[in-house]
Amino acid sequence: MLRALAAGLLLANLVFFGWTHGWYAPGWQPPRHGEREPERLAAQVRPESVNVLPPKAASAALSAARAAALQCLEAGPLGEAELAAAEAVLEAAQLPEGRMTRDPVQGPPGWLVFAGRYADATLRQVREDELRKLGINFESAGAGPVPAELAPGLVLSRHSSREAAEAAMAAASASAGARLRGVRVVQLPPPPLKQWLRINQIEPELAEKLRALPAAELPGGFRPCAAARS
Repeated sequence: MLRALAAGLLLANLVFFGWTHGWYAPGWQPPRHGEREPERLAAQVRPESVNVLPPKAASAALSAARAAALQCLEAGPLGEAELAAAEAVLEAAQLPEGRMTRDPVQGPPGWLVFAGRYADATLRQVREDELRKLGINFESAGAGPVPAELAPGLVLSRHSSREAAEAAMAAASASAGARLRGVRVVQLPPPPLKQWLRINQIEPELAEKLRALPAAELPGGFRPCAAARS
């Protein structure tokens, strides 16, 4: 009985040994058949595109790939109050120190088609009535940013350039049938300086973290940097 058991175990080991060494292939494939040669070579996808680089070239290629993955993100333009809130958000997000820079931007001045100044309330009311009869819209100088020395007055329109303001004044005069009395083009002072928050050479993981910051706390959120900024 023991001899039969020993013979059976020996036979089983011989069968297992033969199976693991591929004696019974292709009818009975050995274990991990796909990881052996030549099957593994045959399973390659476009093997001709694989190049084995020497250590220095491989290191340079890896560095280049990492540099290409770096991004530039910016948020803005932000006023002083928005800037303080945005920097507090970035500090809470644990942005690495020294990675963020400020890029100041000064917006262009505005231009008004303006009537006034009318210090006398009665005279101002008469002028308002005249403009209404001519069908010309206007607003009080107090409804928007106007130099203090011009108030109280009447703003007929607002523009981003002198040329646009002069064209609007000419159109209003043509509509009224005569040159509008007391109406002129006025330049507004430049708007307050604003800032862009810029982060150069940022890793993809940190870029995703910045994009996920609450928009309510960081107006406009972070987006790719502009190639050039005036």
